[in-house]
Amino acid sequence: MLNDKVAVIYGGAGSLGAGVAQAYVQAGARVFLAGRTESTLHKVAAAIDAEYDVLDARDEAAVEAHAASVVERAGRIDISLNLVPRGDFQGVPLTEMSVEDYTRPVVQGIACQFITARAAARRMTAQGSGVILSLDSASANGSPMMGGTAAADAATDALIRQLAQEIGPAGVRVCGIWTAGVTDTLTPEKLAAAGAPAMDEAAVQGVRDHLDSMRMTKRSPRIADIAALATFLASDAGCTITGTWINATAGMFPS
Repeated sequence: MLNDKVAVIYGGAGSLGAGVAQAYVQAGARVFLAGRTESTLHKVAAAIDAEYDVLDARDEAAVEAHAASVVERAGRIDISLNLVPRGDFQGVPLTEMSVEDYTRPVVQGIACQFITARAAARRMTAQGSGVILSLDSASANGSPMMGGTAAADAATDALIRQLAQEIGPAGVRVCGIWTAGVTDTLTPEKLAAAGAPAMDEAAVQGVRDHLDSMRMTKRSPRIADIAALATFLASDAGCTITGTWINATAGMFPS
């Protein structure tokens, strides 16, 4: 589905990024992973036959230079996907949350999404084609105890829709995926970083089971599910989809 396509995945060494990258490679794409930690990037890239660059996706100059470098090496950028963590902090009522914890995912998240999407859009509009993808939890639809995640998601939702309108006439598509949690990415470490109390594996499985119970299908999306959807959206088979968010929440949020 992606033969001869060139993809850049920011945050590509995370579990979801690695899963999407593997699907892209298997579909025929040349994949460049971008992230801040060389050891994890090298490990993922070696396992799936991808390339990688150490990069802070919040650094405007670095992202622009990297995009130019990818075009120099590969000739073009056909797919750009940003999966960079935003520093979300959850599980605390808004009335007890600090301003910093609430605003951090909003400010960091939208700035990073804007920087990478803009860099991709500049190259894609010049070549007359391309797909820019994003992903969030769909918390802008209303999720208690999610802190600034809801506001960060809302900002990203708006960016994707606006950018699609502006660069669509140049042949570039822009869309996103709502997941409301991808359960096989959840680990005790990731949940602790988001503000959850210390958990063992049994407790994390309880979180996964609870998320499953909230879905219409009683099954949460998995990495492989989102990777398959991201592959379809990036391919020519998804050529009519732009300016919107695909609801892959398994019915947690009806739309």
